[in-house]
Amino acid sequence: MSENRVCTHCKVAIVCNTDDIKQCDCTKVSISNDTRVFLAGSFHKCLCNDCLTKFDQMIHTCKGKELPKRRSEMEEGVHYYMENEYFVFTELYHMMKGQCCQNGCRHCVYGFKNRYL
Repeated sequence: MSENRVCTHCKVAIVCNTDDIKQCDCTKVSISNDTRVFLAGSFHKCLCNDCLTKFDQMIHTCKGKELPKRRSEMEEGVHYYMENEYFVFTELYHMMKGQCCQNGCRHCVYGFKNRYL
């Protein structure tokens, strides 16, 4: 049975084929095993193909890189951006952290802020 849902990351409408997962649209996207492991540990339910691809690319980008611990190690536009004199951490930064802080961050990649959808 196909269900109308929304991507738990970007909120775009998607059709999820839960009864026959091999016929689901998400099976058309090739993602790494590392991405599968990441998503299995997240709060996400269904993701659109664009988000699956984006997550796979971020996982690849993070591989072998350490989380910057000091402000001087962070790159603006990569790890954060400034908004009204405040640091706003990017999706990539949150992914590099390796775990969700469960504070409902604006750019959470773990799906915590959307877990009730």
